[in-house]
Amino acid sequence: MAKIVVHAGDFLVGDGSFSFGSFTLKTAAHKIVGETIPVSELLTLEVASEENKQKLAGMLGWSALGFFAFGPIGVLAGLLGGGRRKQVTFAAQFKDRRKLLATTDNATFIKLKAAVF
Repeated sequence: MAKIVVHAGDFLVGDGSFSFGSFTLKTAAHKIVGETIPVSELLTLEVASEENKQKLAGMLGWSALGFFAFGPIGVLAGLLGGGRRKQVTFAAQFKDRRKLLATTDNATFIKLKAAVF
């Protein structure tokens, strides 16, 4: 299950998810569990922005592993390469004319883009 963070649109701001080819997004009518929308209902999907994020825990873990494996040079390599994640903010429109501005990880965005293609 991939996490999607809703920023704006016709859905409630907050956390949503994408799994098994369907979105689960909270709406005014489905505030607790959320509404399930199949990816086949996507009409358009466009990148709004891409951002590389670096997680502190991942960075520290890789630097510690690098130290034990390669010494001081391994620490530097772990600090530079560890914990990197690409986040994609995208705008989507569904066939029922509802819109969504949300952020997810790069791998999930590629799956969504493939479904629209």
